[in-house]
Amino acid sequence: MISSNSNGIAAQLIDVHKVYRMGTQEVKALAGVSIEFEAGSFWAILGPSGSGKSTILNLLGCLDRPTKGRYLLTGQDVSTLDDDQLSDMRLGYLGFIFQSFNLILQSTVSENIQLPLYYMGWDPLKSEDRAMELAKRVGLEERMNHRPMELSGGQQQRVAIARALANDPAILLADEPTGNLDSATGNEIMNLLLELNRQGKTIIMVTHEPELAEFASHRLFMRDGLIERIES
Repeated sequence: MISSNSNGIAAQLIDVHKVYRMGTQEVKALAGVSIEFEAGSFWAILGPSGSGKSTILNLLGCLDRPTKGRYLLTGQDVSTLDDDQLSDMRLGYLGFIFQSFNLILQSTVSENIQLPLYYMGWDPLKSEDRAMELAKRVGLEERMNHRPMELSGGQQQRVAIARALANDPAILLADEPTGNLDSATGNEIMNLLLELNRQGKTIIMVTHEPELAEFASHRLFMRDGLIERIES
């Protein structure tokens, strides 16, 4: 998997605006955001409700399109792609970690981890080997045949992280990844993300907790749809 373009930029937003229409009203979620996310960096995006941080994550995740401006993912302009093309970009370049884990409750740990590989058309035996490799990476190799409800919240989030890594994504996108966990378990998950970043994975995380943002090497503060400041 390509992890960056030639100049080491994993993702780039160029004068990005996002306007949502609610009835007859327009809501400006982003009002001209330009930023580069270097390959191998770890970013935390912070800001009050309505600041635009979730909108940025949705755009970076190819879950939405900018109203105006450009989004380059590993050097490719994805701003004007159709839904099928955006789906291909998500499957090929992105991994997602959600606050609510989003696991399939009827499936085993192994099956949950393999889900992206199924959509990519992997051979089942290779897919199983990849799932075991990733389960070991997150410390769950003894839980491969368990189902999510048989796991703790922290273990469920580890499954979600393993699944997010299955396609060897260029970027891991994390939306409040510790929001449903107690503080001790949350710190375990953050240390796992930190270790993945040290191994070279680009991570962009939305959080409302300043102490968790300290795990990141860069902190992006949003307010009123604009970048308020960046700390490194």
